[in-house]
Amino acid sequence: MANILIVDDSPTEIHVFKTMLEKNGHSVSIAESGEEGIEKAQQILPDLVLMDVVMPGMNGFQATRKLSTIESTASIPVIIVTTKDQETDKVWGIRQGAKDYIVKPVKEKDLIDRVNAALAGS
Repeated sequence: MANILIVDDSPTEIHVFKTMLEKNGHSVSIAESGEEGIEKAQQILPDLVLMDVVMPGMNGFQATRKLSTIESTASIPVIIVTTKDQETDKVWGIRQGAKDYIVKPVKEKDLIDRVNAALAGS
């Protein structure tokens, strides 16, 4: 299946997402900050990025915008996965280049359906 990069500063969230994704046949890489996420994305060129928003240093909106402007990572779909559930946050996330926006806590079926849709390019 796909190689998915999880960018999140919460070990608990990373464990939850990693378990869901691996159970559904995906391989997973981890980054614990926006800066590390950009670095890793450029190194491994994942098929998809799951991006948290609230992180120390560079937040997920900034990291998503940066990934969308780097030639080697611009075509990698980013799904923002965050506790920020305001409509304005969602609109802003999509404007930064995200393909989708999911509010935590995430149900496994919803996550996998959206990951598969983003990977299929829809």
